[in-house]
Amino acid sequence: MTHTALSILDLVRITEGSDARAALDRARELAAHAEQLGYRRFWVAEHHNFPSIASAATALVIQHVAAGTSTIRVGAGGIMLPNHSPLVIAEQFGTLDALFPGRIDLGLGRAPGTDQETLRALRRSPAAADAFPQDVLELQLLLSRDAMGRRVQAVPGSGSEVPLWILGSSLFGAMLAAELGLPYAFASHFAPQQLLSALETYRSRFKPSRQLDRPHAAVGVNIIAADSQAEARRLATTQQMAFVDLVRGTRSLSRPPIDDIDAYWSAAEKAHAMRMLERSIVGTRETVRDGIAALVAETRADELIVVSDIFDQAARLRSYELIAGV
Repeated sequence: MTHTALSILDLVRITEGSDARAALDRARELAAHAEQLGYRRFWVAEHHNFPSIASAATALVIQHVAAGTSTIRVGAGGIMLPNHSPLVIAEQFGTLDALFPGRIDLGLGRAPGTDQETLRALRRSPAAADAFPQDVLELQLLLSRDAMGRRVQAVPGSGSEVPLWILGSSLFGAMLAAELGLPYAFASHFAPQQLLSALETYRSRFKPSRQLDRPHAAVGVNIIAADSQAEARRLATTQQMAFVDLVRGTRSLSRPPIDDIDAYWSAAEKAHAMRMLERSIVGTRETVRDGIAALVAETRADELIVVSDIFDQAARLRSYELIAGV
């Protein structure tokens, strides 16, 4: 485990009784805390039309977080590239790299990060996802040294070589990351079913590239840590309710934990939510230590991207402190 880096994916949750500004400042506070604890990177993701998630303008959130830290890598986990022109993303992340040199990551996904109606409001076609591999190559070129001197350049951006990641929850992303020789992060924090097959595909097909000479696989994992098992289970109900809301098709602010989650969900909703959350690790420092050790042994992950989706900020900071201490 000493060779497995720990990083963070923060959902920038807007909680009941709070607002977007508070969510953004909590993310910045958490990143500074994570920096002191030795986490490698801090990512936020592009989501649209979610009342409880304040990271839609992902590059701006990254700027806010990076300005409050000094050494931890900050980036997108990820940008949903079919929603954007590659040139615009190259300019945004080239600007971030100019402001925070050597600290910016650019993870890329092909899902819309929202519903179909919102996708239309973004002026994007659902078919745009089909061009994802070509868009990744275009973006990679725009950020590379090879783009310097071309008629169309990202300014800033060209020559920055901002490192790209491919994100995914299926074999498609694994194959693309392997073909392009890029690091790969699997979203097992909400879609764990193809985790092992995707990692095997990625490693077996990997082709070295200018960015990366051997595979680097990160695994997303929900971890809720507390000083007692009962408290950890209680804190986890905030995330469980959020997943039930996804099943129901409802959207609300992040809610405080409850004592009896079985009073909240039906048997069918529980089965659906727990299928998405089946690789979660919930418990004390010792439980988390054993859970992480088992996950790393099973996946041979080079890095864990930890999601600790907790309502109370103090409890969330404590959770990441306990996780870092394993």
